[in-house]
Order: sequence, then structure tokens, then C-alpha cells
Amino acid sequence: MIIKANPIRAKYLILVGRFLSWLFSWRFNKMKIYEVEVLKNHSYILMCNHFSFWDGFWAGYLCLKSIYKQEPNLKGLYIMVLEKQLAQHKWLTRLGCFSIAPGTVTVSESLAYAAEILNTPGNVFLMFPQGNLESNHVRNIVVKPGIAEIVKRINGNCQLLWSSNLIEYFESLKPSVYFHLLNCGTNHEFNLELLTANINQHHKLAIKKQFRFTKED
Repeated sequence: MIIKANPIRAKYLILVGRFLSWLFSWRFNKMKIYEVEVLKNHSYILMCNHFSFWDGFWAGYLCLKSIYKQEPNLKGLYIMVLEKQLAQHKWLTRLGCFSIAPGTVTVSESLAYAAEILNTPGNVFLMFPQGNLESNHVRNIVVKPGIAEIVKRINGNCQLLWSSNLIEYFESLKPSVYFHLLNCGTNHEFNLELLTANINQHHKLAIKKQFRFTKED
């Protein structure tokens, strides 16, 4: 049996997002989002590169400032967490976390649960397809195949979004965070190889967009 989630409802997500906006205004120099179109009446898979403690908080901020801004009918935010971590911190289920135990027979149950969530328009499923913490300076994003197993189980309409999250200091003592969003299409035209290629092309361009003076081929 997997450990299921008690999702973050939209009204609480808004409150959390506002709190995060206040927190980030104190902790970071600025938060810059490069927007894409968010489709209405869809569920959403929000994928990000995974490189810091802040990643989940930034995803919540993105939900409020980008997805919710364009589609105000959000229902809940869900996050897949390793079972051994969730068993030790059951309170995380109240933040929309549910379990997965790689290498066990419950993996299929976890993937089916994620797909069930995404059959409902307005639900957001956050995932880090690299599967591991990695530097935000890495040029090649490895997308683990688990996402394909989830997408093929979705019966409704789901939009896939990617964000290359990058930090810079430049002249400030505090870092700035830049969210480079990419519309990766929907579950109906999903192709893992194409998704991986598009994410990597976008990620490299996002890194180059941060450059101020240096020119790279």
C-alpha cells in the first residue's frame, strides 16, 4: 500500500504562495518568470530541474504566479516523495505528498495514483524528472522514464510544463531566481525522446539567456 496525499487545496495554495512571495522578497533579490501559455481545463505536470532545498517552494511560487494566474480553477498540488522519507515525516502528506518505493511492487500503484490525480482538471503534479539533486549548471538534463509510465495512464487532458530554474548574483548580495518555462505539449502527443530533446534544447538556451557579455557558439 502506498501512502496517499491530503492535497494542498487551491485556497490554501494561494495563502502559501503569498507567504512565499513575502519570504522570497526578503531572501532573494528578485524572482523573474519567463511565461508560457497555460491551457485551461487541463491538469498539469510541472517539471523542474532539481538542485536545491528551495525547489519545492519555488514550484509553489510558480503555481501561484504562473499557472493560477492563467487558470484560477486549480484544485490541488501533489508531489511524489520516496516512501522511506514520507514514512518518517507523515505530516508531508498534508502538503500533497504521496509515496513511491522504487524497486518494489508498489511502484505501479504509485504511478497509477499519479495518473488518477491528473485525470482531474485543475490538479498540479510536481515532479523532478532527473530523479536526483544535480547542479543547476549542468548542461544535460536526464529525464527518467517514469514520467512516460504516468502519462500513458492519463485519460483526461493534461499539459506538461518544464521550468529551468537558475540562480544568479551579479551585483547583489542576494541571489536572483529566474524561471524559464517551456510548454511541453499535452499527454495526447507525448513522446519521451522528443520531450527530453526539447527540455535540453530549452535548458541550454535558458543558460545562455543568463549570460550578459560572454558569447558562446
